[in-house]
Amino acid sequence: MKPVKITDTTLRDAHQSLWATRMRTEDMLPILTDLDDAGFFSLEVWGGATFDVCLRFLGEDPWERLRLIKSMVKKTPLQMLLRGQSLVGYQHYPDDVVREFVSLSVKNGIDIIRIFDALNDVRNMVVPMEAAKAAGAHVQASVVYTISPVHTTKHYLDTATALVKLGADSICIKDMAGLLTPFKAYELVALLKKELGIMIHLHSHYIGGMAVGAYLKAAEAGVDVIDTASVPLAFGASQPPVETVVRAFQETEFDTGLNLRHLFRIAKYFEALRKSRGFDRGVTRITDMRVFEHQVPGGMISNLVSQLEEQRALDRIHDVLDEIPKVRAELGYPPLVTPTSQIVGTQAVLNVLSGVRYKLVPGEVKAYVRGLYGQPPAPMDPEIQKKIIGDEEPLTVRPADILEPGIAKAERESADFARCREDVLSYAMFPQVAKKFFEGRECGVIPKEEISNTPKTPKTQPALLTKEDSKMNLKEIKELIKIIDETEISELNLESDGVKVSIRKGPRVVESSTIPVHQPVLAQAAPVLAAQQAPSSEVASLKAPEAIVSENTETVTSPMVGTFYNAPSPEAAPFVELGQLVKVGQSVCIIEAMKLMNEIEAETEGKIVQILVENGQPVEYGQPLFIIEK
Repeated sequence: MKPVKITDTTLRDAHQSLWATRMRTEDMLPILTDLDDAGFFSLEVWGGATFDVCLRFLGEDPWERLRLIKSMVKKTPLQMLLRGQSLVGYQHYPDDVVREFVSLSVKNGIDIIRIFDALNDVRNMVVPMEAAKAAGAHVQASVVYTISPVHTTKHYLDTATALVKLGADSICIKDMAGLLTPFKAYELVALLKKELGIMIHLHSHYIGGMAVGAYLKAAEAGVDVIDTASVPLAFGASQPPVETVVRAFQETEFDTGLNLRHLFRIAKYFEALRKSRGFDRGVTRITDMRVFEHQVPGGMISNLVSQLEEQRALDRIHDVLDEIPKVRAELGYPPLVTPTSQIVGTQAVLNVLSGVRYKLVPGEVKAYVRGLYGQPPAPMDPEIQKKIIGDEEPLTVRPADILEPGIAKAERESADFARCREDVLSYAMFPQVAKKFFEGRECGVIPKEEISNTPKTPKTQPALLTKEDSKMNLKEIKELIKIIDETEISELNLESDGVKVSIRKGPRVVESSTIPVHQPVLAQAAPVLAAQQAPSSEVASLKAPEAIVSENTETVTSPMVGTFYNAPSPEAAPFVELGQLVKVGQSVCIIEAMKLMNEIEAETEGKIVQILVENGQPVEYGQPLFIIEK
């Protein structure tokens, strides 16, 4: 027996699980020295959703965050989570993108890379593991733990054995849903230690309350490292608190050697941060305890709550939780971890909200069924497969084998705004999001959320705007611009009729946000969008085009709340243009929602006679997008 080491997840998985990954770099820097001095095995600080959220919501460069952390953490290895061939995104990327991303991650400060594949398809881990080895990182290959008829102890041993043969320096048992019981933890850890003879790392989530017990039994079986978080970011969907685990092991042969007084000093900092930002504590709810039935990880439940709030349907959460196991079984029992958790969860949400199962199928779900994410653990339901992809045969080779190299394309398309190789890689993974971030950076105005709190969708339906309200807002905004032109005032704010506007002198003086407005009034009163303005120029029109509807037209509406894109990437041609003829089933746009790019298809054959929204514009459920003349 020997002391158990601890990896701290506070700066990555913990705030991803509880705070929607909204901790900012400025929140992290003041506590880094204390974390470095604590004596942890490693600090998990990067990867997972942190990359996407930095660019999309926080107005931060994730590479710069990593470099800043590395400059202050001198003793403790930095660790990241990598989704195999999906890197930090939600789809598979070409091998050249994977190799360079991994290389740059190590170059910018990562020491340990935890690599997993959502399906435990080892083929999808070969290239990232090779790249991590070549870059000089510690390669921690993961076995994703779940429960199903096909996920047996033999399955886990076979997967781990294959990963060791590929050169893994350690094996992580990744229990993302807190399903691992204490006695199963003992059995699995003891087996892997006996058969493989290398370091075993156990990662679990508190959720249903079994993780602490699993850690204690795993220690008895010889586990080397376990994951915990500082208590203000522990419990609930996050990891167990480090303070509890350290105390449990004190005065035993597994004593971690960590100092509780030092750990509580760290906890005091994060508790003050939590209160100042209005973040919630980790709690175990009834929906969390039902993880033993539905197997939905706590972080995924948080996403579902957010998704359903966006869609004004939080009351359907239990219906969705009942639907998820059905979808999961039909799709071949994928473990519910990113990106398959989003794939299964979003399909379940759409099945429930549409009232017809698989009526609306996101592009990522179709890609999964086509085999573009890898081999499902079990055969899919043939009827569901046919419903989604017809008679098409799913892919049998490694998905990345059919992908064209991506670096050269990303270099060309990002040439006008990429300042370094890291920018090119950001664009290669998130072209729409990265381009918006880089354009804002060039202008000196990067859109980001308010720092005071986690963004929350209003739980009550706001009053509807009328056509007259829209005209009133335009008049008031013009008056504000006149005042700011004629005085020395540099900034004015307006909140009226559900619209918030901030007007400042400078190259970009009009910014606004709107409380979501429900259909059908949106056809007449559109949200105010950010506009480039010189101090004396007119404000762009606030009114969206009015839909021209007749007996011979069909309206294509948004099936969800999200962001409208008229092309699959910034440089691609639009799906449709005015006057274009479309057929039934033809893709006409993308609505980005719930972390997925959902292709919307025409249900009527005819000609596009109106396009009612702009590229990149937020849209509401039921909002008209196109008018098709039949």
